[in-house]
Amino acid sequence: MNDASPHVISKRPMPREIASGVWWMGDCLEQHFKGKVYHGYNAAHMVVGTKAAILCDTGHPKDFLVIEKHIEHVLAKCPGVPLKYLFLTHQETPHSGGLGRVLAKYPDIQIVGDVSDFHMAFPQHAHRMRFLREDEGVDLGGREFKAVEPVVRDLRTTYWGFDTGSHCLFPGDGFAYSHYHWDGHCGMVAEEATSLDLVDVCAVFQERALFWTTFVDMERYVERMEWQMKALNVKIVAPSHGLPVTDLAKTWPAIRKGLVAGEGKFEEVQKAASEFAGPAPGKTAVPAHG
Repeated sequence: MNDASPHVISKRPMPREIASGVWWMGDCLEQHFKGKVYHGYNAAHMVVGTKAAILCDTGHPKDFLVIEKHIEHVLAKCPGVPLKYLFLTHQETPHSGGLGRVLAKYPDIQIVGDVSDFHMAFPQHAHRMRFLREDEGVDLGGREFKAVEPVVRDLRTTYWGFDTGSHCLFPGDGFAYSHYHWDGHCGMVAEEATSLDLVDVCAVFQERALFWTTFVDMERYVERMEWQMKALNVKIVAPSHGLPVTDLAKTWPAIRKGLVAGEGKFEEVQKAASEFAGPAPGKTAVPAHG
């Protein structure tokens, strides 16, 4: 990340190859919450095979110029391998906001996954959109990129991605958490950010961005995530909004605690909101009798 602030800056340059043929791209987004400044990624990823490459998500529109340079950097390192596919985990702006620019920049690229509604925004490119159902994929040469079950379904059209070559899972909004810019975490993988309180930053992200997790049984979701990681033999996780996880045995327990930390908070928040708002217009609060 380029930053002129006096805080510690990570020496990890982006884009970063987090596994053989798997590249992490993007820049940080600063967020303020309860007196703290958190940094979070709206990342894009590229998987490069011997015949083709695929881009997973486009990142946030504000980062497109950065991501565009990262894409060109990766392609320059892999001469003769075209960027043939774009897979979008879902239609939310931080994940697909650069779609129009990608379509214009790479006229031969195909959009794959659940491509519902994209043809209405870009009717002139409808012929470049191809549906993938769960467990279907595209051949990159020596590896396959597949659409897999989205355990955390942010939108109806959500899919997660999986690379069979590196056994890397791309869970979109799953595994979402922020990091500490002041400790130089930008560009690090989770295991390198030793001062990061994963339980706290994961719980904060759930409360802020995935509020529905506070009033459902998140234990069911994390159990399904564990089942999926075992079934796919996942070795690396590349989330859109978190540092890549390269050692699941070490890092998953803390992320798991963060994912379930907000469970049951909905009632607390609802009660606090109603007390703050007071009685509804036209109604008089009834005093309690004891």
